[in-house]
Amino acid sequence: MKAGYFVAGTDTGVGKTRTTCTLLHAFARLGHSTLGMKPVAAGCERHGDVWQNEDVEALIAASSVVADRRLINPYTLRTAIAPHLAAERQGVNLRIAPIRDAFEQLALQADIILVEGAGGWSVPLDDHHDMSDLAIALGLPVILVVGMRLGCISHALLTAEAIAHRGLKLAAWIANDLGTGMAAYSENLATLQARLPAPLLAELPWKPNQQTIDAAQIVSLKRLSDLLAKTSAYL
Repeated sequence: MKAGYFVAGTDTGVGKTRTTCTLLHAFARLGHSTLGMKPVAAGCERHGDVWQNEDVEALIAASSVVADRRLINPYTLRTAIAPHLAAERQGVNLRIAPIRDAFEQLALQADIILVEGAGGWSVPLDDHHDMSDLAIALGLPVILVVGMRLGCISHALLTAEAIAHRGLKLAAWIANDLGTGMAAYSENLATLQARLPAPLLAELPWKPNQQTIDAAQIVSLKRLSDLLAKTSAYL
């Protein structure tokens, strides 16, 4: 079985990497080989002659297949700002075609490919394209990470509407507790479940400084299997 998903967020800092790592482990529990991809990563530290991004390193560690780092992260940007601004400072043109080529090579190497976006759904890549254009070019169903904090209902519903407007399928969503002590958490969660046009795949609890949540405790294998059954034809 082959499947791929684009992991999008309602905003930056909502836990896309932690969610992606957790899902990589969860899919591996089902017996699938997995690879995480971060096409554009902004904010890096230099280690010898190599610039590394902590999100990319986390995805590599969580994947069950070892792949070429240049395929996993085609664009490594040094400054932790919006990708189009970081690329401009670095003299880099963020092009979708090389990312699509890298994805196609990765898709030959694992059963499950999770592609993590940068920032929110519409963060710019250049003067004419944004992250949603990349998702369209890859043609993948979307898993939306909702950072559970004040304002998340509007952010989530607007993002879901934008995903549908671009002709992509919202396959599932994940609620990620950001540790803000959100008032009426359960009521907000219930509102999102009633209004988002996709099933809730999992709730991730607040665990500071923990990149990967124990998938065995969080992600239902049945829900994951149901997700695969509905979307496995995309690869």
